[in-house]
Amino acid sequence: MSEMANETPTPDLKSGVTQVVDTITQEREREIITRRFGLYGQRETLEQIGELLGITRERVRQLEKSILTRLRASAQKSELADVVSLEKVLVRHLSELGRVARIQDLADAILGKKADSQECAHVFFIGELAPGVAVISENDHYHHSAGIAEYGDEKKIKASVDEIVSTIKKHAEPLTIEQLHEKLSYEHPTYVRALASLSKNLTHLKKNWGMIKWPSVNPKNIRDKIYVILAENGKPMHFSDISESIKASVFKRKDVTTQAIHNELIKDKRFVLIGRGIYALDTWGFSSGTVADIITQVLKKASEPLHRDEIVKQVLKSRQVKETTILLNLQSKSQFKRVAKATYVLAED
Repeated sequence: MSEMANETPTPDLKSGVTQVVDTITQEREREIITRRFGLYGQRETLEQIGELLGITRERVRQLEKSILTRLRASAQKSELADVVSLEKVLVRHLSELGRVARIQDLADAILGKKADSQECAHVFFIGELAPGVAVISENDHYHHSAGIAEYGDEKKIKASVDEIVSTIKKHAEPLTIEQLHEKLSYEHPTYVRALASLSKNLTHLKKNWGMIKWPSVNPKNIRDKIYVILAENGKPMHFSDISESIKASVFKRKDVTTQAIHNELIKDKRFVLIGRGIYALDTWGFSSGTVADIITQVLKKASEPLHRDEIVKQVLKSRQVKETTILLNLQSKSQFKRVAKATYVLAED
């Protein structure tokens, strides 16, 4: 009982933000801050606020900067008790998330539920004021994010994220966090994963991280999803099994029919038919063509007569067919000539 009584209650995020806003004495300044951060409604632009208050967008920007500078100075002197208390909450959760995190993920962790846009705005606002927190505003390359200032300011965090993006881009194919960690100089893979999650240029599929434009980690159409499924499986699959795997996957829009998947397999040269309804990737060394075509390739490569057992062995490396099918082709096709017992060459043109 005494232990519970001594515990410091977690400060309420909404009420903490309200207490901070209430320290802003001028109504116009309160309007600017609450509307710019979207603390009580939709986040507004400099132009929108300027029109509302009858001032220029540049004047709104100047006032916003001045107010934030004043609030940060007060927080630095521990004059804003709610910021001091909430900063500890933010830093604790950031530490658990890997030192940096998207504002959405941080807000979710703090609240223990999916945070709405207003709750995310509250977290970002407190992060802007807390001296122990570094924040990154959202743009084309970075998500709204925050980090523990002790490990780097906004500039350093961005540089670290850019280094990860550059490493993946240079590698030219997806990497796991462990592989990335080996290529970089950060002390723990958790920090690498946290930094990677801040970038809008990266995404991941299961354990593999890559550029968001890469189909291997961000498949958007049926063909790309088929490719990912086959690549993950690492061996040929029947089209019906591919269909089931897509339906059971984490992909978006995975309610495609088996027939639609079969149609895409037929049309895309990356997928090679190697048996009845069985497909492989061309990068695995399989090539398209009939069984007779494959026998022809085998005999051409050998440049000498081959025993039927060796021909069967070589053909089965690239085709999942019955041995009798291969033997039937050897015996019935005019392009193959038997020159000795069970031994064949290509017939002369």
